[in-house]
Amino acid sequence: MKETAKAESEEKMSKGQRIFSVVRTVFVYLSAILIVLFAVLFAADKSPNKSLFGFRYYVVLTPSMEPEFSPGDMVFVKISNADSISVNDVITFNPSSSSDAYLTHRVTEKLVNYQGSGVTCFRTKGDANDTADSFLIDESRVIGIVKFHIPKLGSVLRFIQMRWYFIVPLIIMVIVFFELMKYYFRIKNPETNEKNEREEDTEPDKPDNH
Repeated sequence: MKETAKAESEEKMSKGQRIFSVVRTVFVYLSAILIVLFAVLFAADKSPNKSLFGFRYYVVLTPSMEPEFSPGDMVFVKISNADSISVNDVITFNPSSSSDAYLTHRVTEKLVNYQGSGVTCFRTKGDANDTADSFLIDESRVIGIVKFHIPKLGSVLRFIQMRWYFIVPLIIMVIVFFELMKYYFRIKNPETNEKNEREEDTEPDKPDNH
């Protein structure tokens, strides 16, 4: 009976180790992916003259484009010239030379060679707004066309930027937790760990071709 109970205990512990190993591996890879992703996003400056593979990213702050985009979503904008922009495209632009703010609205009208100036202008409107924007956007203020977006990623990024002093200790605590759990499993089931280590160190026999 004692041997049976011991075997069952070792089997449960082995399952626990496997589950722990999977969770730990997933956490490590997910953390690595997120670190790379946010490092790339942090590296991309907000200046429209800089881009990453021809793309800029912006965080949606207002509900003017709902249900297409919501506050906290991140939009990825392909830098584009006026010729490649058409009516119904969603574009990101700087509405005023005196501000660093950017808007993301839909093009409702494209005015080529506006009033003989040789400049292309755009009339825009937020999907959730009742009326079009009260100003025209000339081509020099346009960043480009929104190609895709990731819901709520902007909120996550802004939280990390503003609360990094909270995120870093949290990551360290999680890493310490995984190390303590790993040590716990080694103490509770040393025989299984020794067996696994021997199996990892032993290579399978190669077939004899002679």
